[in-house]
Amino acid sequence: MGTYIPHTEDEIESMLSFLGLSSVDQLFDVVPEALRLQRRLELADGAGEPDVLAAMEGFAERNRARSDRLVCFAGGGAYDHEIPSVTRALAGRSEFVTSYTPYQPEVAQGVLQAVFEYQTMVARLTGLPVANASLYDGGSAAVEAVNLGVAASGRESVWVSAGIHPHWRQMLATCATGTGHHLWTVPLVDGVTDWHHPEREAQDPPGVVMVGYPNYLGCIEDVAEARALCDRTGAQLVVGIDPVAAGLLRSAGEWGADVVVGEGQVFGTTLGFGGPYLGLFACSQAHVRRLPGRLVGETVDVEGRTAYVTTLRAREQDIRREKATSNVCTNQTLMAVTAAIQLGWLGTGGLVQLARRCAEATHYTRNALLSLDRVEPFADAPVFREFALRLPVPASVVIERMADAGFLAGIALDGEFDHGEHGLLISVTERRTRDEIDAYVTALAKAVA
Repeated sequence: MGTYIPHTEDEIESMLSFLGLSSVDQLFDVVPEALRLQRRLELADGAGEPDVLAAMEGFAERNRARSDRLVCFAGGGAYDHEIPSVTRALAGRSEFVTSYTPYQPEVAQGVLQAVFEYQTMVARLTGLPVANASLYDGGSAAVEAVNLGVAASGRESVWVSAGIHPHWRQMLATCATGTGHHLWTVPLVDGVTDWHHPEREAQDPPGVVMVGYPNYLGCIEDVAEARALCDRTGAQLVVGIDPVAAGLLRSAGEWGADVVVGEGQVFGTTLGFGGPYLGLFACSQAHVRRLPGRLVGETVDVEGRTAYVTTLRAREQDIRREKATSNVCTNQTLMAVTAAIQLGWLGTGGLVQLARRCAEATHYTRNALLSLDRVEPFADAPVFREFALRLPVPASVVIERMADAGFLAGIALDGEFDHGEHGLLISVTERRTRDEIDAYVTALAKAVA
């Protein structure tokens, strides 16, 4: 098997000279030492491609995969929902999988119409009039929402609930180093955000307020409190939703959200090591020209027939460049079409049923686990599909023990949430059967003993 080397030695030297580095290894100084492989790969010299692939498959077999070996009770932004055959079959059609970016609407009417239907469904889920054609994932949607809110309010101060997904907050912090936004993490009390900070409100009124609904711990926030803060300060309200919860909860738009974002993986996208996923984004009519990314509109052609086009393109970076409101000029078309198919298949009644099944399974599981000795609730706030517990032993130990018993137990909460109290975040979807839940409870009882 030959070796493919994409760069010549001269090209590498030129790159290093331009960057002011003395070696290629210095490029990776930002990667912590603990994460770097300090030895050669365990492959024989000169091994052929079939032998290498066989060796890699052997390594892979040492992993315990969620899909075929572990019953999943983990969530934290990625969920094990049922994907019906109709969704897989339609989303896998070549017309969608191989479709080109629809810059030429005359040859992309099918894809444009599918995305338009997706936008319509997202608008209905969020309770807001305008939704874009999607963003890369929930975290990137959160970043774009904050950028929009800062531009609309004219203030750089951003109050972000500690109940927002930690990964989203890390992305916001990373982007803030370039944009100059001032982020403040608003603490939680008993699982929900404490918005009452009159002194800080007077000294540093927010331009953007961001809250989860439900939040990362699964608790259902009172969005009215965040809305009241925005009304007092003139801030823009960004709500990060669980879109499945929209089947039961009052929509974020009805609570007065200016922008709603969310992770759309729950609608037809498999769990896949973090992606590709789907960023949901919707906003009020007042912000339509600040909307990031692509927007598909409905019009008529020269013969009066319904037609679809990308519209309000002047906001995008490929047109306005440095004056653009966002650098995003594309979207996750295949994931968006998949979500549209899944939502179309579910319908309003199906979404309500899905949400109810998740909520009922979650409460059954939570009550059963709280009956165990020394297992305590992390918070008393109402929950939807996810909840946190305090365990008598470290959550990381429990997760390992539960994996040996055949379960993906949940997500260990870090010190930001549990303060060393062994917090475990557990999620229950409609896929979990009563037998699986009862077996999980029995296994966890042994794991914490």
